[in-house]
Formats: sequence, structure tokens, C-alpha cells
Amino acid sequence: MNLKHLLAASLCCVFGFNSSAQDRTVAPKYSNEFLSIGVGARALGMSNAFVASVGDVTAGYWNPAGLMNIKNDMQVGLMHAEYFAGIAKYDYGAFAKPLDENSAIGFSIIRFGVDDIPNTTQLIDNQGRIDYDRITRFSAADYAFIFSYARKMPVDGLTVGGNAKIIHRKVGDFAKSWGFGLDASAIYKKDDWVMAAMFRDVTSTFNAWDFDLNDEMKEVFALTGNEIPQNSLELTLPKLIIGVTRQWALGEKFSVQPEVDLDLTFDGKRNVLIGTNAVSIDPHAGIEFGFKNIVFVRSGIGNIQKVTEIGGKEKTSLQPNIGLGLKIKQFTIDYALTNLNQSVGLFSNVFSLRFDINKVPKNE
Repeated sequence: MNLKHLLAASLCCVFGFNSSAQDRTVAPKYSNEFLSIGVGARALGMSNAFVASVGDVTAGYWNPAGLMNIKNDMQVGLMHAEYFAGIAKYDYGAFAKPLDENSAIGFSIIRFGVDDIPNTTQLIDNQGRIDYDRITRFSAADYAFIFSYARKMPVDGLTVGGNAKIIHRKVGDFAKSWGFGLDASAIYKKDDWVMAAMFRDVTSTFNAWDFDLNDEMKEVFALTGNEIPQNSLELTLPKLIIGVTRQWALGEKFSVQPEVDLDLTFDGKRNVLIGTNAVSIDPHAGIEFGFKNIVFVRSGIGNIQKVTEIGGKEKTSLQPNIGLGLKIKQFTIDYALTNLNQSVGLFSNVFSLRFDINKVPKNE
């Protein structure tokens, strides 16, 4: 079994998990995890320590309150990344626009998918013969459509924001789901310090799954000892991300901006640095060095976990990320070298683009 077959089987298992009871509601720890990967090579290079630093079009994902920091008439952002040696494709596009001095809007779309997966459930015909012409292909993909709004509050230095998310997950013609959720966020600036909070899935996000298996596929499931998945409702529980940052000038040409974030989850103990039954805390940190606001060098650490080695020895592992950025007038390109899964050593090169669009003044 090659990596694509293994990944496809894993995706199908995830999509069909815990669904043996009709219309059953489940709340797994890692629901809609494609929304936890992050967007924008700048943020990924800083190990996703970005909820306080963000002030561009990617704020629609990281912290919608940050949309108020956009000074252009409009911004457009694009990103493409590939994981698992190019098998999984991750794409992102967004635009953001200030409405006036006190409000801004944005829209983002995310797709994480594996395409061209072989469907071998019909490989053997009714006479027991292997017929490779019966192999078909399908895609397993997750989509998110995020509508964002930000507003400046009467309190000096305080902005708030919110997201409305529509989520669509699809596994070929066999299974699909539609879901909806809300995020809430805030940014508070005091002197040179910036403090931020992002409350993802603040009301819990649901995915309503619908399975459409023909009789032949149900027979295959039964003969291979697998449960036939039933329609179900999947819940994603809230996650709170808090961060703090500050920028320092190093002379007239250089600057440095570190950020520290804490991800707090409330769905039981996770394998993170601080894990309890009530709350688990996953810290990560990043830093950005700038030169004349043109060239940027970034680094970060995250994904801190306890790992048991062969022999039973336990150690703490962490994932370092690095990145670069270049801004030329209204065009910005960012690069990040990340590792989605440190255990298998598959490093990913991520590129993202940003365009600042300004209205052309009318000649008087």
C-alpha cells in the first residue's frame, strides 16, 4: 500500500468515525483540523504565533479584528502548499477591504484535499475475478468559506472582530457534510504592546454528515468487517488562542517583533506541553526581523509534544520553522519552510503572495 492509498484509507476512517448510530452527535478532539494548519507563509514561518501581529488580509483567518490594521483600499492574498510529499494540496485565497475608518470586511476560502484516489471497492467482479477496469478515482477534500468583519470600539486601542464559517467536506460521491460556525476575536493596543484573543468555534461548529453508499459498497463493508457509516452530526468544540507582541526599532533600518501565543483547548487532555483533563495549553512563539520594511527573516518554534522513543524513554520534541519575506511596493512574497509531521521528516515549502490595491486618484 503506497502513501496515497494509506492516506485515503485514513481520511475515510476519519470521516466515518463513531457514526454507527443514526443521527448521533459526536464531539471528537480533532474535528475540522484542516482549519488549524494556518494560512500565509509569514505566519507559518513564525510557527503560527500570529494572532497579535496580524494586520493584513490573512487576519480573516488568524484574528478578524486585525483587519482594522489594513491601510490600503483592498488587499488580496494567495497561498499554495503541498504536504505528504505532494499528495495533499492546501490552497488559500482571500480579500479584505476597509469600509470606513471604523470597520472592515474580508472573505477567505480554504481547500485541503487529496485528489486522484483509487477506489478499489469494486476491483473484484461477481465471478471473483480481478478487473482493473473497475477501478475509479475520487477526491477527498475539505472546504471552508469564511466571512469576516472588524470594528473599532469606543475604548481607545480596542478593536473586535468576528467570523461566520461555512464548512463543506466531501469524500467522492460516498460522503459529504455541511457545517456552520462562528469565531470571535479582539485586539487591544496599549503603548507599544499588542494583546490579542481569538475564540475559534465560540458557539461550537457543527458538521452534518450524509453518507451515500450503494448496495455493492455496503456488501464490501460487511465482508471486510467494517461498520457501515450512518448519518451523524459532528461538533467542533471551542478553542481560545491568546497572544502578545511588541515591535522594537533597532536603529533606523532594522526592527524586531517577537510574539508568544497560547492555544487553550477544553476537550480533555491533549499531548501538549501542559495537558490536563480540564484544559490543555499549547504554547508557540515566533520572531520577525525586518530591514527597511522590505526584507524580513522569520523563525518560530511550536508543536511541543512528549514523545516515547523505542525502549520506552520519553523526551520532549518541538518543531522549528523558518521563513523569509520580500516587499516591493504593493507586492509582497513570503516563504516558509515548515514540517507538518516531524516524525516522518516531510518538510514543506510554502509560498504566499499579497497584493495591496489602492484607488487611482481622479485627475481634477
